[in-house]
Amino acid sequence: MIRSSVTVSLVEEARGGPFVFWHDLPAACHSAKVLGFDAVEVFPPAPDAVDPTELRRLLDENGLALAAVGTGAGWVRQKLHLCLADAAARRKARDYIRAIIDFAGPLGAPAIIGSMQGRFSDQVDQPTALELLAEALEGLGEHARQYSVPLIFEPINRYETNLVNTIDAGVKLVKPLSTKNVLLLADLFHMNIEESDTAAALRAGGSLIGHVHFVDSNRRPAGLGHIDYLPIVEALEAIGYDRFVSAEALPYPDPESAAKQTILAFHKYFHRS
Repeated sequence: MIRSSVTVSLVEEARGGPFVFWHDLPAACHSAKVLGFDAVEVFPPAPDAVDPTELRRLLDENGLALAAVGTGAGWVRQKLHLCLADAAARRKARDYIRAIIDFAGPLGAPAIIGSMQGRFSDQVDQPTALELLAEALEGLGEHARQYSVPLIFEPINRYETNLVNTIDAGVKLVKPLSTKNVLLLADLFHMNIEESDTAAALRAGGSLIGHVHFVDSNRRPAGLGHIDYLPIVEALEAIGYDRFVSAEALPYPDPESAAKQTILAFHKYFHRS
């Protein structure tokens, strides 16, 4: 069964970004419970910034699961990514992601690699960058396996990376990997920019789709832009998707209103009769 989730950012440097709730994790968990979400997706400022025992308590008290944990603060705060020219800096990026996996895994959640995938540059050409990225995903995907969770890799739009922009490019990256523990994140905002047919891209991604960001064309909550969700929902059902759709959306016009809009849209499209 497809389940609902809402994002919570604890990263001050990302303020103004596409996250529904901000900074107050207990309040966010309480709001998620009251509104009827199944889970929260957390973006911590560092792997050790949140006490996992406290997070487990908050989740249990509010009847929530942890849908995923983001690694993006490694880029936002430290400018780390997996394709840097300097080998020591690449190791630091991998260590950062590994630590997020070690935080999220015992809580039953995957880590997400989005902005930390990096980009190619004058110092690292595209083929080399893709080789470095694939090598990192091999090791990190296997590291996540010990927790019985996948590693989630997110294709993102051309304005945020020049490396992997589409689901097809993501499939070409992860399908040849020896590890089969890396899945793709289908972010509907990025897909609205990069895909000619979002539903067709989801069908082509098939069993490699491991997480969905439920958001509209303008990065506002679902239902406040122009995305046609019915073909998308039908595509997810056709591929047997049974994980989370998580609201990584701007808190428009405010966090509570954005969360309410999201859960209404979720029930409209995913719980239709």
